[in-house]
Amino acid sequence: MKKILMVATALTVAIGLSACSSKDTAKTDNKETKEAAAPKETDVKKPLVKFYMDLGQEINDRDVDLNTYETKAAKAAADPTVKITPEMKTKASTASAAVAAELNKIQIPAELKDQKSDLEAAVKDIAASYQMKADELKKDSPSMDAANASFTKGQDELGKVFESVKLLKPDLSKQVN
Repeated sequence: MKKILMVATALTVAIGLSACSSKDTAKTDNKETKEAAAPKETDVKKPLVKFYMDLGQEINDRDVDLNTYETKAAKAAADPTVKITPEMKTKASTASAAVAAELNKIQIPAELKDQKSDLEAAVKDIAASYQMKADELKKDSPSMDAANASFTKGQDELGKVFESVKLLKPDLSKQVN
């Protein structure tokens, strides 16, 4: 008798659990159906951050000689014993031109179609800054003021795009220098 009572209790519990389980599944299926039917907004945050990281990487891959020159030039301004060789300037100019050329080839991802014109303007200003540096480094006394202003303008434009999608404004100069 005890065995029959235990089997009946176990059977009742199993039926009860399976009934609860099917109700939860029905609720989940109904919820998923509603979510699938509702149009999803494209989340641009991830593609924007990836675009920014790729942009910084493209620059960093090519501007090593420029960074070396700029670091040495800053030291030379403070210490007249530090010398900058013509070869350093030539390498820095070549590196700057390479960065500008690569930035001019960058394509804006399709996910960022709503930000495309702003991103293109930002990249254009940043590329122009590197081209200005390349041109200035061919002179005897290069001045990077205009190039730095163009970089800052591009960086600010990039920052506005980030802020428009509720992301913090990045500082590209810290990533690439």
